[in-house]
Amino acid sequence: MHSAHNVGIGNNGIWVIGFSKISKLVNGGIMNGIASHTLQNGQNGASTAARKSQGWEELLAGISIGKTVVEVGMNRMIFQQGDRADSVFYLKQGTAKLAVTSEEGKDAIYALAEAGELFGEGCLAGQTTRTATASALTDCTLIRVDRAVMMNLLHEQHLVSELLVQHLLRRNIRYEEDLVDQLFNTSEQRLARSLLLLAHIGKEGKSEPVRAKVNQETLAQMVGTTRSRVSHFMNKFRQRGLVDYNSRGELMVTSKLMRVANNASGFAALDGLDS
Repeated sequence: MHSAHNVGIGNNGIWVIGFSKISKLVNGGIMNGIASHTLQNGQNGASTAARKSQGWEELLAGISIGKTVVEVGMNRMIFQQGDRADSVFYLKQGTAKLAVTSEEGKDAIYALAEAGELFGEGCLAGQTTRTATASALTDCTLIRVDRAVMMNLLHEQHLVSELLVQHLLRRNIRYEEDLVDQLFNTSEQRLARSLLLLAHIGKEGKSEPVRAKVNQETLAQMVGTTRSRVSHFMNKFRQRGLVDYNSRGELMVTSKLMRVANNASGFAALDGLDS
């Protein structure tokens, strides 16, 4: 447990709140908001993705130079950490993962890109080398746009700037949710939330397949735990009827898993587990 600290103003003028107080705030409100946002994303995901993709695809269709359509097979690399950052990628179809590798060789997945989203946009802010590796979780169709072309579009077309700002704001919200999730939730809660997001759960009592072929090692990198812990919790989830596999071998996730994601003690209390 984190030790408690008083509320006050630090030397740099920033308010400091003890972790015990933050935990109360998180458990009482913020995490409920994150869970609700996860469900809302599932409910509105299809329409939102359609609106995003329509805007970007109409704009990109008007580009005749500096644009390349790229087909990348499942589990193949799109770009590698350390590569030259000279382009932006629009994901037309499929799911991709963004991961970083430490100097010690440890990998961590920090984001997933879905159809209708951009990634690699750091080059627009002066990034000269890729700070992460992008790989295809499913077969992907991408549109690669040269940095210079995208910069010209941003300067010349207001709609491009508007779409990019919307994209960055949505991504920032997601990163904030992920950070709070990592700081205050147990590994079983984080795994439950990751599975719900992967399956785009959006309706109570409904089960959805995880289209991306993610193995337990990938889930461990997403959650920030070990593969053995993921295996342990996946077995528990399956025994409880929260996940299963269909006849095609796809992982099926039920909305009942939200009870685990929302409650720090619910699943642990049932099974006597503590992560």
